[in-house]
Amino acid sequence: MKNIIVFVFAMVVCGGTSAQLKTTPVCPEIKIDILDGIINGNLLPTSTVGQIKLNLPCSSSFEEEGTSAKCGAGVFYKDKDVYFYTTRDYIEIGPAFKGKLSIPLMGAPRNGLFKWLGQPQIKDVNWDAFKTNYGVLILYYNKAGKINKIQFSTRSASTIELCE
Repeated sequence: MKNIIVFVFAMVVCGGTSAQLKTTPVCPEIKIDILDGIINGNLLPTSTVGQIKLNLPCSSSFEEEGTSAKCGAGVFYKDKDVYFYTTRDYIEIGPAFKGKLSIPLMGAPRNGLFKWLGQPQIKDVNWDAFKTNYGVLILYYNKAGKINKIQFSTRSASTIELCE
């Protein structure tokens, strides 16, 4: 009887320890279609936190809708330098982006964009905003005049609310 109790106890302990193992989510490569404003064929700047986390499960952090976060809800991929601001309906791509762009914009010179994007709707010293079929594309430049940050949104240049 004592052996049976020890056996059952050992099974319960061993079963409980294996339940604590968790797998690391594998993230697919991030592919961004700049002209259509789509990531991986189905994520838009208007996608919800849930939709983004379902399609790209390896986020470094996120904020749910209705939180008091400074920039509202969003899903963030710091290791890939991609940030979804879902409350504000825009996506930001940083200089350390790890993935594929449909147009090789990151690091491209400011004077070589016309062939892909035409004339900017709004020009500034450090950035240009281009009107697109889906909304607006904003390109930021470093001191050498090369693109170092990309933002795109379904909103227009006059209604977009960027997080500072």
